[in-house]
Formats: sequence, structure tokens, C-alpha cells
Amino acid sequence: MMESDTRRRPTVSDVARAAEVSTATVDRVLNGRAGVRSLTTSRVLKAAAELGYLDPADERTLEVGAKGQISFILPDGGNRYIAQLGRRIVALTPWFERLRLKPRVEFVRAFDAEALAKAITRCGRNADGIAFMAIEHPLVREAVADLTHRGIPVATMISDVANAGRAAYFGLDNRAAGRMAGYLLARFIPQRPAKVAMIAGSLGYRAHGEREMGFLDILRELYPQIEVVGLREGHDDEATNQRQMRVLLTQHPDLAGIYNIGGGATGVARALRDARRERDVVFVGHGLTADTRKLLMDGTMEAVITQSADDTVRQCGTLMADLLARRPVAEPPPMRIEVVFRENLPAPVG
Repeated sequence: MMESDTRRRPTVSDVARAAEVSTATVDRVLNGRAGVRSLTTSRVLKAAAELGYLDPADERTLEVGAKGQISFILPDGGNRYIAQLGRRIVALTPWFERLRLKPRVEFVRAFDAEALAKAITRCGRNADGIAFMAIEHPLVREAVADLTHRGIPVATMISDVANAGRAAYFGLDNRAAGRMAGYLLARFIPQRPAKVAMIAGSLGYRAHGEREMGFLDILRELYPQIEVVGLREGHDDEATNQRQMRVLLTQHPDLAGIYNIGGGATGVARALRDARRERDVVFVGHGLTADTRKLLMDGTMEAVITQSADDTVRQCGTLMADLLARRPVAEPPPMRIEVVFRENLPAPVG
């Protein structure tokens, strides 16, 4: 009697089918060649071990529990909230490891779409998943689309990118955040009519553009007596923001409010103090950090609009773990908009 087919020795093709990869990928893994992501390697070895292709004593089966590498790509520069976010990712490494993930943080030149797109492509060669703060630009969209086409999950944080096929966005509803800023300024400013201005990091960030639109919308709708006299870009740099604020105060001595859409709050505060205007110009900004905490405490800032860095990192990590484990996921809702005043300051984190 012929031996049953069910007892035949498994082949490379059997391993490839079980791991849902090509036979070429199986060959690269089993022969120790580079160019295969860690979770793919783990999946191939797991299939090979379960099918009996590898002997249980084979030391390669010890790699079955390999961690998936998640690359976080963030802009460098003077945005202290983004720097804080990077530190929290590193601090939460033990939490990631419990999800069988290994986080890696890389900083790229801020406001440079080409540098960001290159970093996404480069990290995609080895990472099992990528999360990054997006710039709205065709190069970035193309880099994301290429990775998602190859099955590498991509998520955006803080600022999103349109029509790129990313798996999720972990950030605020920025149009709503801009409306909140306009509402706060209008409620804090005692006199009517009044003049206010904005300083953005860069409108290349979709988040900053949406915040501007929301800010303008609510003032037009509910507070038409408040005039917006200018929008300037400071690239989240404290020295640049200080210069921009000085110009605004010189051009508009009766300025009543300033909305700092991005980072660099300390630069705005210095200009206000230099002009002795820190008590009569209403100052609303974004990102709760050590410096904005101090500005709230000394009364220079009235309010800070923020999102929890820890919640952002944890939600992103959980989604990546689900995607890499091929569990079903749903598009997460926008992060909760938190408004912090001096009287409700939370305890510092980390």
C-alpha cells in the first residue's frame, strides 16, 4: 500500500502557503539571508516548525517569538511636544515588548517633505510597521502608498495625510481644535471689537492648516467683531516665533490675542514680556510641555490645547500589534481634545 499523502514530508511550498509568503521569501529565511522583516521571519519559522519542516531541536525555532519593529518617524527641531512624544515612546519600550513589538524612534529634518518621504521608504525596508507625523505632500503620499501596497501598516500621528491608504490617524480633529482656540480667545478678550493674530509652525502640516481654518470659521460665525490681522509661520522655532511676535506687536500695538498653532511657545512669550504685554495679550497655544506648564503658571498663557502623548503612543502601539497579528481593526476616532488651564494642570508625566 502506498503511504498516505498526509504523511509526506512538508516542502518549501507548504511552508510558503502556511506563512502566506512566497517560496523565495521562505528560501531567504531558511538560508539566513538578509532583506526579510522580523515578523515575516518569525511567521516563516513558526510555519516551518509547526509543519515539521524544521526539527524541533533546530535553534532557529527559538526565533519564532521575534518582536516586530515599529519605526516612529518624527520631525526634529524646536517643537518640545514632539520631542516629549519621542521620549515617551522610548520610555514605554517595556510596554511595547509585552505586545511583542520593538519601537525605534528616528528624527528627520522638520518641514522637509523630501527628507520625510525618503525616511519612510528607508525605514520600510526593515520595519514591520511605521508611524510618523505627516506632511501634506505628493512625495509623502507616494511613499505611504508604496508601503501599504507592500502590506506594511502605516499610521500617522499629530498630523495626517490625505488619500495615501494609511491604516489609522492618531491625532486631534484639528478643525475642531482651531475652533476651540478661537472660542477661548474670544471669551478671554474683554474688549470688543478686538484684533488677534496667528503664528503657525508650517501650513505644510495638514494639522496646522486645519487649525487655521477652524479658528477663522468660528470667529466669522460667532465673533465677527474680532479681526484677524495676520498669519505668520515660525517653523516651531522659538527665536523665529519671537521675531514674528515682535513684528505683530509693532504693526498692531492694540493686538488683543495671539493663537500659536504649533510649537515655539516660549519665543512668543519672550516677545510679549519684552513689550510688557504678557498680561493684556490673550495667549492660547498647543502642546502641554514643561515650558507651556510654566507659561500657564505665571499667567503668560491662558490655555493650552493638547492631546495625551501616552494615549497617542499606546493607541498606536495597540493598533500596530493587532495589524501585525492580522486581527481585525477599525479606524480609531480622533484623539480627545484636552484644554488645560492653570487651575486644572495635570501632574507632570515622566
